[in-house]
Amino acid sequence: MTKFFKKYHKWLSLGLTIFILLFSLSGIVLNHRGLFSGIDVKRSILPSDYEYNNWNRAAVKNTERIGYDSILIYGNIGIFLTNSSASYFKDFNNGFGKGVDNHKVERVFLSHDGTLYAGTLFGLYQYDYQAGAWKLIFRPRHNPRIVDIASRGDTLIVMSRSFLFQSTDNEHFNKLQLPAPIGYKNKIGLFKTLWVIHSGEIYGDMGKLFVDFVALVFIFLSITGLVYFVIPLFLKRKMKRHPLAKTHKLRMFNRWSLKWHNKIGWITIVFLIVTTFTGMFLRPPLLAVIAYSQVSKIPFTELDSPNPWFDKLRRIIVDNKNKLAYIATPDGIYVTDSEFNDSLSRFAAQPPLSIMGVNTFEQIDDKRFLVGSFEGLFVWDIKTKRVYDAIKQHNYRRDPNKTIPLGDYLVTGFSEDFDFGKVYFDFNSGAAAIGNPKKFVDMPLPIKNQDMSLWNVALEIHTARMYGFMFGKLYILFIPLLGLIVLFILISGFIVWWKKH
Repeated sequence: MTKFFKKYHKWLSLGLTIFILLFSLSGIVLNHRGLFSGIDVKRSILPSDYEYNNWNRAAVKNTERIGYDSILIYGNIGIFLTNSSASYFKDFNNGFGKGVDNHKVERVFLSHDGTLYAGTLFGLYQYDYQAGAWKLIFRPRHNPRIVDIASRGDTLIVMSRSFLFQSTDNEHFNKLQLPAPIGYKNKIGLFKTLWVIHSGEIYGDMGKLFVDFVALVFIFLSITGLVYFVIPLFLKRKMKRHPLAKTHKLRMFNRWSLKWHNKIGWITIVFLIVTTFTGMFLRPPLLAVIAYSQVSKIPFTELDSPNPWFDKLRRIIVDNKNKLAYIATPDGIYVTDSEFNDSLSRFAAQPPLSIMGVNTFEQIDDKRFLVGSFEGLFVWDIKTKRVYDAIKQHNYRRDPNKTIPLGDYLVTGFSEDFDFGKVYFDFNSGAAAIGNPKKFVDMPLPIKNQDMSLWNVALEIHTARMYGFMFGKLYILFIPLLGLIVLFILISGFIVWWKKH
């Protein structure tokens, strides 16, 4: 049995070395987005799937009309000024930091007094019309990402993924923790739990550094294992040609590699297994098993926060007429008073919502809302509880046999500011006008040829989407299969070491 484990530990490890190295390196990059935000990668060196095509890949999230015929279109492309016919596109990103990640915009908001704001991955910006540039005015400490902006009278309301911040002077931002929802059970999604364990966020920055160390261990084990395989082959070939050649140093290095490969391996085996196992469930198809499960929060971790909305906030609408506020989260949509004094109440009837969050959330009138996510685009009537599929043009009916938490349309954005009518943006297929066969305008080359951030390249590698050009649609099975094989490699290596020592 030991021979079996030793044989397949070696050959499976060799076959997957490059993938393990890529997963480890990409994981380190993903844990430190701010650090790598200024580094971009040319799309020309990436597979053709990563070229922008018809405003896809979350290029556009929304638009904001700032004048009679002046519209800001924004998203992962940054911000561009255009008109209702989209006949031109003018760069509107002056003032943001270097790198594509620093140009990614979640929300552009024009207040009633004409002040223009932009919520980005790294803070809140205000546009200085005189300087013609954006100026950073606020950056939340724990997580600088701003996901939405609204107003209540003269009060600006800024939403991060965990808190609201309110300001009346754009200088002092008061943090507000939303009241717990009615019936709050202090539970959290199993998906989120496994996510923060896998990334190390469960113990904050120190936890992420520890998982970085685990990634370095994977790299070390891969390289030392490769060295232990290659050096004997090299020595054998060298001794055959030069029998008297000195090989002492190489043999010493080979023994050193094996010694520390074994030692580091067995010491860290539990952490290596936990990291591998949790990662397997963060992508389909295993994601379907945990997508809607709720579990208790793990005590003494970042998850065990007194804030019931920790990392759950995605979109906000403040209805000043009716003095109500609507909050969209991956767990559902809630309503409270616009002063945020009352507990939040979750609507019993909900439109389909992706566990990845809500991308489009707009109020149509007193009772209807437009809700878009990776489940599709829906008109939701909170009075009649009717949910209408805005893209398929019929009433929505939930499929009881559905297991994958994704819809037919992965909606990343929406706009009705153009002459084309109502335009939605799908992550894969891009822009399409609802009920209008006319095609949306082509992407101008300066926008289409934008680089891709290193962080996003790392994400595509880490989720295995990057390997679609190799495996086609079967790439979706790559994560669970690789995870199972890596678990076998780890356990078999430990067994071989245990038997020997």
